[in-house]
Amino acid sequence: MTSLADLRVIDAATLFAGPSAAMMLGDFGADVVKIEHPRRGDPSRGHGASVDGVGLWWKTLSRNKRNAAVDLSRAEGQEILRRLAERSDVLIENFRPGTLERWNLAPDDLLRANPRLVVARMTGFGQSGPMASRPGFGTLAEAMSGFAAMTGQPDGPPTLPPLALADGIAGLAMSYAIMVALHARERTGRGQVIDLAIIEPILGLLGPQMSAYKALGTVPERTGNRSTSNAPRNTYRTRDGRWLAISTSAQPIAERVMTLVGRADLVEQPWFASGHGRVQHVDELDEAVASWIAERDADEVIARFEEVQAAVAPIYDISDVARDPQYGALNTFVEVPDEELGSVTMQNVLFRMSDTPGEIRWPGRPLGRDTDEVLAELDYPDERITALREAGVIA
Repeated sequence: MTSLADLRVIDAATLFAGPSAAMMLGDFGADVVKIEHPRRGDPSRGHGASVDGVGLWWKTLSRNKRNAAVDLSRAEGQEILRRLAERSDVLIENFRPGTLERWNLAPDDLLRANPRLVVARMTGFGQSGPMASRPGFGTLAEAMSGFAAMTGQPDGPPTLPPLALADGIAGLAMSYAIMVALHARERTGRGQVIDLAIIEPILGLLGPQMSAYKALGTVPERTGNRSTSNAPRNTYRTRDGRWLAISTSAQPIAERVMTLVGRADLVEQPWFASGHGRVQHVDELDEAVASWIAERDADEVIARFEEVQAAVAPIYDISDVARDPQYGALNTFVEVPDEELGSVTMQNVLFRMSDTPGEIRWPGRPLGRDTDEVLAELDYPDERITALREAGVIA
């Protein structure tokens, strides 16, 4: 049994944030119809690694979605989306503010035709404000949120993440917002409009920075791999050249680490009793931990940490992840049959549920693969579908 099998979702967004929210709904059974431009397709098809010209990121991002190629800039394409919205539960879009309105697909009009529809609007800067009309991507959110300013070494430049971090966070937030709206619909019988700006959700992960700034005037600085909340917390190189990460967010863990590395005397210091106090003595703590780790191979360090129940992990690249027994035990990665590539390995559904587990039914499909099927469900006759194809409205 899949928990969202009674939902139809229209994914009319592009690239990563909106489509990732739709992917998560599809993982739990929602019938997701991905709308792409019939000639250009979604730009994410061309991002990242590919095999024989087939993008692998696309295969994951558009898994469990049916694919319809429709030109929404044409009146006939807009009519298709309108009819689809009348029979759907959720519409996810990331056009610049005003685009749907210009296409006679304003949320208010869609809600009049289908009062139970949830219209999820994902944009860089939201639907209002002085920057609303600008193009926005996750990189700009990573810059404007303060994330880049606090990331990197103290004497180095601000550092952007090498991945679509803000988009991924926004996608998770949007999937949650959609479920909240659907839950509210159970009480009210009405859908609603969600306005999510990609610049906002990433702020929520950066902690109470605004609270501290307003109350204390503090502005976070770059600290490399150190933390401003607790110490020791860093990456450390072992005798055999491997790198390990440790965290001491919990006080008992910090005490175990320092006792293990032979500095139980520091545990007795009054300042050691809080994360804030330990941060004031970070150089002394780091030197003790780093020197102890540098004298031992990684396997020994990990074993000793595990013996005293302290937190440690090796720093992996993807080849290490592929071999790790914990990921294997969790079935984190699965091999999925694919009509273009034979099979594709991808990350599994993000969490396990005892009664209504999610599943990957298929990877991202070729452009327009399901267009005819989707239009037939909207009662378009075969001859009309053929005419639309010949006119270039669909593919």
